[in-house]
Amino acid sequence: MSLTLYNSAARAKAPFQPLDPGRVRVYMCGPTVYDRIHIGNGRAFCAFDLLVRVLRHHYGANGVTYVRNITDVDDKISSRAAERGTDISVLTAETIAVLHADLAALNLLVPDVEPRATAHIPEMIAMIETLIAKGHAYVEQGHALFDVPSFSDYGALSRRSLDDMIAGARVEVAPYKRDPMDFVLWKPSDDTQPGWPSPWGRGRPGWHIECSAMAKRHLGESFDIHGGGIDLQFPHHENERAQSMCAHDGHSFAQVWFHNGFLTVDAEKMSKSLGNFMTVEAARENMPGEAVRYALLMAHYRQPADWSDDIAAEARTHLDRWYRLTDGIEAGEIDRAVLAALDDDLNTPRAFTELHRLAGEASSGSGTAAASLKASAQLMGFLGQQAEVWFRWMPKGRTIDPAWVEDRIQARRKARADKDYAQADLVRKELADAGVILEDGPQGTTWRVSQ
Repeated sequence: MSLTLYNSAARAKAPFQPLDPGRVRVYMCGPTVYDRIHIGNGRAFCAFDLLVRVLRHHYGANGVTYVRNITDVDDKISSRAAERGTDISVLTAETIAVLHADLAALNLLVPDVEPRATAHIPEMIAMIETLIAKGHAYVEQGHALFDVPSFSDYGALSRRSLDDMIAGARVEVAPYKRDPMDFVLWKPSDDTQPGWPSPWGRGRPGWHIECSAMAKRHLGESFDIHGGGIDLQFPHHENERAQSMCAHDGHSFAQVWFHNGFLTVDAEKMSKSLGNFMTVEAARENMPGEAVRYALLMAHYRQPADWSDDIAAEARTHLDRWYRLTDGIEAGEIDRAVLAALDDDLNTPRAFTELHRLAGEASSGSGTAAASLKASAQLMGFLGQQAEVWFRWMPKGRTIDPAWVEDRIQARRKARADKDYAQADLVRKELADAGVILEDGPQGTTWRVSQ
């Protein structure tokens, strides 16, 4: 079965056909680094990461070029730095460091290219100049703006009415705009704002032009897949598409648009005002990042998904079982049913069902099933560490000295050798009270941290 993907632009699933089978090119909109990413962002990252893993399975590790940008110049960044009384470069450096730690904990692949907006200002200026020369942009009062009415296909991606687009874009009323829908490509900067010299004066880029310029630089005028959360479909992706196609004489830009659905928390929309806003950093303080990833992939990526403590606990329980069943076993062949589910527009609910089937067969003694479980789970970004490391993970603020644990295990072993079973039981209880669970097996006694 070939890989089939849902294209948000066409509103339909279709077999994926890369422009160049020898080099599949994909771009994901990365974060604006003024704050920690929340678990809704984490869902988008995990969904796109799974897509890249499946693509690399089909086209080879070197057959996929994966670009995920970082927006490190934006008015939100400037405002947050001013609030904290710190330099913008300090804020972005700290935020990027936490971002990378979050993404590593979620077991995300490192992109082939992680371009930063500030390193691509010349490309942005060049694209704006092209748009002006072609009659798709204009300059007023130090601003360069995209002329939306000049692009007749505007709105084709999001398929919104003009009124909906105006409302959705939160259109700024400005005297320098020819049309309410026109959006900023370049804007002037004062002495307190980051800025670069340009033909229109010292200024900074608008958000949308950043991704268009970075995508062109690293993937070309047309590429295969562009992704992000459904909230980016309009206005960000709509505007990217418009300015890129106009700058490139109608070249199609992205062939497939990949958008994931919203994430709720305990069935309520996640928002700071409701107090249910959770960062990935906070989530992984209480559970392993791999379990966070599992919870974020449980629902189909295009459907709304919910996050709750129960869902997170369920995810960890399943991974505990998989790690036990595959400990010390080499990965085997990827299960055909798991791959078929992933090839069907990343149908993770069906893929998880097949993984649980394999786990059941492995628990009945099938070594082949256990090996296949390991390979198939690893394709989805799971079972990426040693079982011993997994079971000894501890939440933030909790510490257990491994040397003390080993000392108590030795004391228990001696008590059992002396047939002092009451003392051995006391040692086991002492460890259990400290959050350590002992497991006796053919290879001896191992231990893990209780949840």
